[in-house]
Amino acid sequence: MSQEANTKTDRDWISNKLNIGEEMLYLTQDEVIDLNIDREAILKMTKEALIEHGEKNYEMPAKIGVHPYDEVFYHAMPAYIPKKNAVGMKWVECYPSNPKKFNLPQTTGLLTVNDVESGVPIGLMDCAWITAMRTPAVTALTAEALHPNAETFGMFGSGKQGVEHVKFIGHTLKNLKQIYIYDVNEAAMDNLIKEVQPITDIEIIKAESAEQVARNCEVLSSATVILRDPLSIVKDEWISEGQTIIPCDLNTFWDPNITKRADKYLVDSKEEHELFSEMGYFPDGLPTIYGETGEVLSGNIKGRENKDQLIVCSNVGMAVCDIVVGREIFNKALENNRGTKLKL
Repeated sequence: MSQEANTKTDRDWISNKLNIGEEMLYLTQDEVIDLNIDREAILKMTKEALIEHGEKNYEMPAKIGVHPYDEVFYHAMPAYIPKKNAVGMKWVECYPSNPKKFNLPQTTGLLTVNDVESGVPIGLMDCAWITAMRTPAVTALTAEALHPNAETFGMFGSGKQGVEHVKFIGHTLKNLKQIYIYDVNEAAMDNLIKEVQPITDIEIIKAESAEQVARNCEVLSSATVILRDPLSIVKDEWISEGQTIIPCDLNTFWDPNITKRADKYLVDSKEEHELFSEMGYFPDGLPTIYGETGEVLSGNIKGRENKDQLIVCSNVGMAVCDIVVGREIFNKALENNRGTKLKL
């Protein structure tokens, strides 16, 4: 079926359930969660989005943003993925101080789904859950592609993202025996173990230091804060050849020398990393980029080529993943008569 015919068929299906141009479907966070889309489904959708990105079958500008405070960002993230007939935008903000200051989530926002043919909005939903799911899904898929036989995984950060990373990683790394976690907030580590250990057979170890995690794990990830100046919590001398590092927080948590000496430096989006570099997030300069995550998953470039390579893959989050997942949520909500129809 041609793309044009696929779009028409898809639009006809929506029109039977929604008056396009007159109303849109609104979904709260609870309604999104209550659709019971499991992690295997999220992994499948996210992988499809990454492969489309790797095949260059998408339109997605680097995410622009505003920054009222140094540690705060708002990002506008539009994308169009033809194969999925999905177009829309995520508007997301991150306030690390929210939990303590206002008893509010750190990350909030909305995602719109639009009709490709007319452009009118057909869906509006919470995007915090989508962000919390697709981010660790990208890490888990990257780990599978670059280090599939790993037996140890280390996670820096035990907040919402840390919890979900630990939940997701066993879905793709089938040989995992131990997961090390580290956070400056010991209570957060305790809460992670309390929530996740009962649902996994993989041993979760509360590390005493960042160094313990770095020295004991084959695959490492971090979901902490994103700052212009690197904190360099993980030192260069703690990292060995053969490790795979998959940060979600740019270069904030890691000694910049680690990335500089890596055999391969991969990113989810070259354009987005170049934009971050222009904004000052790589004060020592953006490392030479070998390729993109989606290019590895689609088979267009090689990932790990031998066991001794040190590989860093920085995934800061891409709208293609959000919009593909958001469109599937919209579809499932329509199918199950969930959400509220709002007049435009």
